[in-house]
Amino acid sequence: MTILMVTAAALIDSKGRVLLSQRPLGKHMEGLWEFPGGKIADGETPEAALVRELMEELAILIEPQDLIPLSFASYPYPEFHLLMPLYACWEWSGKPVAAEGQAFDWVDADDLGKRPMPPADEPLVAAVRALLEA
Repeated sequence: MTILMVTAAALIDSKGRVLLSQRPLGKHMEGLWEFPGGKIADGETPEAALVRELMEELAILIEPQDLIPLSFASYPYPEFHLLMPLYACWEWSGKPVAAEGQAFDWVDADDLGKRPMPPADEPLVAAVRALLEA
């Protein structure tokens, strides 16, 4: 089975909310809400991939040292096995915008997990919620 390496971030704003992105129409699992991020390219570290993906998706600049490892998901989809480290981040430059046309929203701890999410993201909600409520 193919292992797909992706990386994701729990971007946390000054009000203690986390940003969720909605998968665009036409993509695998369209319409589901997820922690933003994306595929890790060959030879790329998870942190470098996340910096690149967040610039592409949200037009924000993150310094790799501001990415704090939080949790990870290991999930067997029918087509591949997904391995995804999740990082927490409180610092970035720029204001997030939907650079790829996707919807996104800031969600507080009580509402986190109430939106439909890909199966690999669902187990990460508890770790993010615990961080927000700490």
